[in-house]
Amino acid sequence: MITKYWHVDKDVDDLKSYPQIKEAAALLKNNEVVAFPTETVYGLGANALSEEAAAKIYEAKGRPSDNPLIVHIADQAQLEKLVADIPLQAQKMMQAFWPGPLTIIFQKKDHVLADKVTAGLETVAVRMPNHPLALAVIREAGVPIAAPSANRSGKPSPTAAKHVWQDLEGRIAGVLDGGETGVGVESTVVDCTAEVPVILRPGGITKEDMEAVVGKTVFDPALKNASERPKSPGMKYKHYAPNAPMYLMDGSRQWIQAQIDAARAQGKKVGMLTTTEEAPFYRAEVVIPCGSRKNLASVAHSLYDVLRTFNEADVEVIFSETFPYEGVGVAVMNRLEKAAAHRWRKEEEASP
Repeated sequence: MITKYWHVDKDVDDLKSYPQIKEAAALLKNNEVVAFPTETVYGLGANALSEEAAAKIYEAKGRPSDNPLIVHIADQAQLEKLVADIPLQAQKMMQAFWPGPLTIIFQKKDHVLADKVTAGLETVAVRMPNHPLALAVIREAGVPIAAPSANRSGKPSPTAAKHVWQDLEGRIAGVLDGGETGVGVESTVVDCTAEVPVILRPGGITKEDMEAVVGKTVFDPALKNASERPKSPGMKYKHYAPNAPMYLMDGSRQWIQAQIDAARAQGKKVGMLTTTEEAPFYRAEVVIPCGSRKNLASVAHSLYDVLRTFNEADVEVIFSETFPYEGVGVAVMNRLEKAAAHRWRKEEEASP
């Protein structure tokens, strides 16, 4: 398959009139798969009403078919055609955070969405992206768009069009390049079908943000217990993983450097994922700061790009700093734990 590549300035007026937008939307209406930017990561979009189109997403990504997809909409009128009802808590969140990086779980209407989109569930995950190109393409296509992250399944999510091209060139119909994404990690997913909203996947909208709007929310137990079955799209299988084995390091700077030295003594090419504050203190073949500890949003923004940079550098092992489980740090640590396959090294557990 020849993959088309379009570049569009996201800041121009009247995006809908641009031929690149029209061409991308025409492919989507024809049940082809097209990647486009959102404010979180690049999405791999297809017509959410078509079984044929949804199947092409799973095939392009190599994604297990029991892993549901998030449906992207451009306005509330589209939502009302897809869901059975809109609970009060969901209404409050929509008013506060849409368009934006929040995905809400609703009870779906029967016989509307493709079964492959919801993976046989009675619910559907929906969000309204806060990106002018995403909204323009969805409006022009005239259908809701199912769109997981535009990467091969299990690999770091794409925050730039070049990442999509690296993973999916020749496997999809087109890539719409709108520059780098903003948030850098996928949307928060919250289930509003329960009495108390349940956070199934942490993201750019934090627990504190939501509780300021709707009161109490709780985290899905599966976020902390790997043996629990997660309920959110994109959380069931290995995800975000770099090529080299990765370890989360819980200990002092001196202890972490000792672990680096030990790996280098074994002849390994070591990568260290750190922060701008700590980077000058580490000695390894590849040391990459991933934002600032004083601004965890900057860490979220750069995380996937840094993981891909380690791949390009062909490191053989990666050690990573860890971050507080608060605010957007919850999302950062969720992604790091998945990327590291829950491999931790802790100074307090080390042999004397």
